[in-house]
Amino acid sequence: MVLETWELLSYIVTVVGLPLAIFVFLYEKRKERENEDEEVYQLLSDNYQDFLKVALANPDLRLFSSSETPELTAEQKERILIVFIMLISLFERAYLLMYSEEMTAKQQRRWNSWEDYMREWCMRSDFRAALPSLLSGEDPEFADYLNGLLPGGQAARHRTDGMSEVAEP
Repeated sequence: MVLETWELLSYIVTVVGLPLAIFVFLYEKRKERENEDEEVYQLLSDNYQDFLKVALANPDLRLFSSSETPELTAEQKERILIVFIMLISLFERAYLLMYSEEMTAKQQRRWNSWEDYMREWCMRSDFRAALPSLLSGEDPEFADYLNGLLPGGQAARHRTDGMSEVAEP
């Protein structure tokens, strides 16, 4: 009877324990992936905050204005170009690390905030004018995506909230 009990227990472990162990493993892997996604998002957000500090440190460039800064000196033009290069680098990093055609609702919400930042900057005429040289050598899919956010760019981007965003001309 002892052998039969051990055999029964081994069957129970095999039938219940193995699927449970697989489920726990997959669940833990999913949580680990979510934590990694959150860490990437947080690091990118921290980088954007650092960028905003640079923008604040250069008030003469009027980087928070939606219009082009008039009458820049040669030195100011160089600084604004460097700021735009930093911004493109950050946007490309966000695109490469976070964007995917297939995203969960949480990933889509995170991406929407980056897309909003990109749209904001694309409204500046001096940023738009600099884009061809800024995007030279960058990831082609990122360049296409960013160009699609320009006023008059691609017709619409669909968000998970069910609304389409259309770039205003």
